Parts: sequence; structure tokens; C-alpha cells
Amino acid sequence: MDFQALMKQAQQVQQKFTEAQTKMHESVVSGASGAGLVSLELKGTGEMLTLKIDNSLLTEGDSEVLADLVMAAHKDAQKKLEALNEQLMAEAAGPLGAGGGLPKMPKFF
Repeated sequence: MDFQALMKQAQQVQQKFTEAQTKMHESVVSGASGAGLVSLELKGTGEMLTLKIDNSLLTEGDSEVLADLVMAAHKDAQKKLEALNEQLMAEAAGPLGAGGGLPKMPKFF
């Protein structure tokens, strides 16, 4: 493969990574806990967009349970966001794969 073709391929991969990063920032995932009593949505940047709490959890003395459910829903959404981001980056890497297509190389992401 000549150098010019290699540079063109590198530019295409760079473009795919840029597109993947844009998709990651625009994506929205949801997380839930307590069989859906607490749910939330996270933007690709990690910003929480919505938080929904079932009224049955809004009783005096249940603040610790509510806090635990909010934390669990957030963790659920974060895991989904990480999985989505990994998928988008893997798609962008294409045949290079996570290690750049080179044996014994560390992952790029």
C-alpha cells in the first residue's frame, strides 16, 4: 500500500471517529431501578436529563431507600452509556478494532 492510500485511509478513520464522538454526545440512554419506580435519562455527556420518581416512594422516612434507588438507576444508565460508547467507537474503528489492528497493542479506548 502506498503512503498516499494509507493517509487517505487514516483520514477516513479519523472522520469515523469524529462521527462516533458526535453520536456519543447526542445519544440518550435510560436507567431504572426498583422495578421502574425510579427512572432517569442520561445524555451522552453524562448529564442527567430527566428523573422520575413514583409517588409511592415519597413517604416520610423513606429518603434512604429513595436515595439508593436513584443511585442504582444512575448506575444502570451509566453502564448502558458506556456500552453504547464502546459500540460506537468499535464501529468507527472498523477493521482496525480496539487495538488498532496491531498485535499486542493496548486498546485505543
